[in-house]
Amino acid sequence: MIEQVQGWLDFVQQNQIWRIGLILGSTLLFVLIARIVVVPFLKRLSRRTASDFDDEILNLVWPALFRTIILQGLHVATLDLVSNVRVNESVGSLTVTLMVLIWVRVFAGVGAIVFRKLSDNADRFAWIQPQTLPLVQFVYKVTLFGLMSYLIMAAWHINLTSWLASAGVAGIALGFAAKDTLANFISGIFILADAPYRVGQYIIIDGTTRGEVTEIGMRSTRLLTRDNVEVTVPNAVIGNAKIVNESSGPSPKMRLRVTVGVAYGSDVDLVKDILMKCAREVEYTSKDLDPSVRFVLMGESSLDFQVLVWVKHPSFRGRVTDGLNTGIYKALEAAGVEIPFPQRDLHLKSWPDGSGGFPGKIDGEEKS
Repeated sequence: MIEQVQGWLDFVQQNQIWRIGLILGSTLLFVLIARIVVVPFLKRLSRRTASDFDDEILNLVWPALFRTIILQGLHVATLDLVSNVRVNESVGSLTVTLMVLIWVRVFAGVGAIVFRKLSDNADRFAWIQPQTLPLVQFVYKVTLFGLMSYLIMAAWHINLTSWLASAGVAGIALGFAAKDTLANFISGIFILADAPYRVGQYIIIDGTTRGEVTEIGMRSTRLLTRDNVEVTVPNAVIGNAKIVNESSGPSPKMRLRVTVGVAYGSDVDLVKDILMKCAREVEYTSKDLDPSVRFVLMGESSLDFQVLVWVKHPSFRGRVTDGLNTGIYKALEAAGVEIPFPQRDLHLKSWPDGSGGFPGKIDGEEKS
């Protein structure tokens, strides 16, 4: 029996076609064993855990593992089939390149899953927060890209020293040519690190542009206005702008102020009661926090009051303002409280002809 096996092995070793067939068959056998036995076993183990973290990683790893086994089998078969050294070196470099691309993609996906899980548990891992997650992912991807480039160039026996020197010169030229882009990029890093706002919050930029943050990129930030218009603001502009974040408090509620003026001689207590009633009846306001009314100023022609209400969410600010103004106007009009408006008296001392009165005729009489 042993002699028969030894003879068969000697026959396979001397016959090239049989050797290649054995290599490819062994490769397929390993793939089938992994697919039929190993992967189902690992999946059964992962189902016993409460988290889906290991399931997501397994779904990324096992296809890459199969591709790696197949690549290695094809590589060994090619080495046995082709005797040319230069061809074998090229095939080896190509195999390493493909394996690097496969596993870099796997590590990129695994890193994204891990960092997302860590940011979801920010109370346990203080170094990564939801607002800094894009920055951490970006740094991780840049690191992977640099490692991938190094491994691929090493696989093809490329002189890294000359490439690094050329990259340094090209980097200087690129820095001068794309200084605005670099400014936006650096500002984007500081925005992600400092986190003056997050996705989903309402901000006002320089008192003019207001909207909900939909995306924070490395070059720009995108806002969606209440008119359903998307505004893209370069990060360099935001880095030098005044940012008002309406959603950064301990809760999404925000306080809204509406100023109301009534005529002198009005009953102050009555006005306060009317304004307070309107503030309590308006929609989209928080019922947990009471509104307030303040007599803030005795102006030139009016007594100025300020109505302060708590809005449930910054997106309701316009509706609450409209509801307050409408209700207050109707309530004051129904109560007979006068709402003043600016008036000016014009006194004419003389006309341009110096006569001190109206030249010509008035009501058919001669003006002398």
